[in-house]
Amino acid sequence: MSDLIDNPKQGENAPEYSVSELSGALKRMIEGEFSHVRIRGEVGRVARPPSGHLYFDLKDDKSVIASVTWKGQAAKLATQPEEGLEVVATGKITTFAGQSRYQMIVSEMAVAGVGALMAQLEKRKKALAAEGLFDASRKRDIPYLPEVIGVVTSPSGAVIRDILHRLRDRFPRKVIIWPVAVQGEKCAPDVTAAIEGFNQMTPGGAMPRPDLIIVARGGGSIEDLWGFNEESVVRAAAASDIPLISAVGHETDTTLIDYASDLRAPTPTAAAEHAVPVRADLMGWLSSMEERRVRSLSSGIESKRQRLRDLGRALPNPAEMVAMQGQRLDMLGDRLPRALTAATVTKRTRLMQASAGLRPQALSTQVTQKKDVLDRLFKNLNTNAKTSMDRLRGQLDGLERIRQTLGYEATLKRGYAVVRDQAGQVVMTADAAKGAAALEIEFQDGKIKP
Repeated sequence: MSDLIDNPKQGENAPEYSVSELSGALKRMIEGEFSHVRIRGEVGRVARPPSGHLYFDLKDDKSVIASVTWKGQAAKLATQPEEGLEVVATGKITTFAGQSRYQMIVSEMAVAGVGALMAQLEKRKKALAAEGLFDASRKRDIPYLPEVIGVVTSPSGAVIRDILHRLRDRFPRKVIIWPVAVQGEKCAPDVTAAIEGFNQMTPGGAMPRPDLIIVARGGGSIEDLWGFNEESVVRAAAASDIPLISAVGHETDTTLIDYASDLRAPTPTAAAEHAVPVRADLMGWLSSMEERRVRSLSSGIESKRQRLRDLGRALPNPAEMVAMQGQRLDMLGDRLPRALTAATVTKRTRLMQASAGLRPQALSTQVTQKKDVLDRLFKNLNTNAKTSMDRLRGQLDGLERIRQTLGYEATLKRGYAVVRDQAGQVVMTADAAKGAAALEIEFQDGKIKP
């Protein structure tokens, strides 16, 4: 220690150290005592600067220790640190004189389990998912061009400036800002109240009701974003009648409100891009559609005009058509008298030929012949009718004889009788006869009632 201690001045008994000397002494002492340690904890903040070094925190419920893995060793780690992951880190404790703090240089890392916050988050996520709050069927479409946009965020951060700037660049809209705390104990109650407050606004009231809600904040650790994992916030987002876009954290950050929202944006700027289209693009699209409409209309008219001209050239000259029909009429007019004369002669000849056969004697002969034919037909009809009647009468007599042979009357002639009850039904058994109120017995020669 002699190199660290100045010779005391006269009247002083305490040695003097320079800042660097004291920092170096502390460094050697700590590194000598903790040259090889294994620490179990949850990974907190993770940073990967362009230098290639890896900076992160190891923490438990009471303390945090800053950790670093140098560029050459970072790629060799068996487990890359992720926020919320519980790990066992191996390395040494050293000091960083530039900031008067100690830190751990990690050379090895292995997974120890999920951190307490991540375990709590996963448990809450499963419970809310089981209730159907994250179902895709609950999600609504984002309005294409909302008139009013409600933004739930901190009024003093860069998030609101980014959103307003993006909206102004793309398509300016009316924006209502509901200021809230975006981290800490007030975060969850403020955000819940903001979402419910926007939904309770009356459409067409003094304060216009938003057509779209954006819940946004910048990136941070899991602890910073924890307010957006609270159950009250998730339920308010799921119950919102107004379509809601969540833009909490950076692209790699995920909170439970992202699952309950109608749309998750990776960043607040992306949320503004999802909220409104680009006005210039719309104007350009409308202009192109108008040009296409004009071109199409002009092209259609010109096409039909050309078609009309083509058809017009294919049509004959009207004057020629009239002249040709006039010529045909003249020709037919010339032929008409001759045709009438010839037709008259032909009809007269046919009339004379037909009248030659219309003499009284010929007509009388035809009538006599037809009468003889009619008499023969009538005679044949009578003969055939008598023959048919005789044949049918013989068949009927045969059927009657068969009926008498098969009927019960023939049975009665052989000494049998038919017993009937008061209803006229045939009694077949002795039990039926005993149970009948009255009986009637039919014999060959008549009926009696005993």
